[in-house]
This record gives sequence, structure tokens and C-alpha cells, in this order.
Amino acid sequence: MNTVLVVEDGLTDMEIISCYLQQAGYSVMSAKSSEEAQEKIDINKPDIIFLDVILPGKSGFEICRELKINPETSKIPVVFCSTKNSDVDKIWGNMLGADGYLSKPIDREELVGILKRLINN
Repeated sequence: MNTVLVVEDGLTDMEIISCYLQQAGYSVMSAKSSEEAQEKIDINKPDIIFLDVILPGKSGFEICRELKINPETSKIPVVFCSTKNSDVDKIWGNMLGADGYLSKPIDREELVGILKRLINN
């Protein structure tokens, strides 16, 4: 079973995204801050990461940049899930190496479509 890390400080969004992922057959880990996310990434090496942009500590943009320049984590797909959904935010996420960008509220079909595109089941 593929493991997904959801990094989200909002309880409602965390529950919605986690529920969609579990219903799609994925094992879900969660983190509420950049520090907690880094610990889980180091220990568990998830298959894909869903990452909020606005977090306590480092921003999602900073986390993505660090993951993509680290040879041990650079191949893990990163998908932003954010209310910051302007074209500028999406372009910035793409420039930092993100593999996808979902706007909140999260659409279940869009989420599953990105999973199928990024993870070979």
C-alpha cells in the first residue's frame, strides 16, 4: 500500500484530504507543522506528499524547495493543497519542483486524478 503524507495545519482540511486518500486505498500519515513533516519524511519516506502552503514554521514553498534539492527526497512527488490559488502561486510552486497544485476546497476527483498520475499503482 502506498503511503501519503498530508501536511496541513487546519483540522477540517486534514480530515477531508485524509478521508479522500483512505477511500482511494492509501495509507495516510499526517503532520501539522514543517518540523513534524520533516521528522515523518526522514523516518518514513512517503510515496507522495500533499502540502499546504501556509504552515507554522517553514512555508510549504520552503519545504518543497528543500525536498527537491535533497537527493534522498527529490523523487518524492509533492502536491500543494492551498487556498492560495492564484496563477502566480501555481507558477511559483511549479518553479520549486511541485508535481501538482490543488486549490481548496479539495475536489475528490481531482485529488484521485493527481494520485493516479503521480503514483504507479
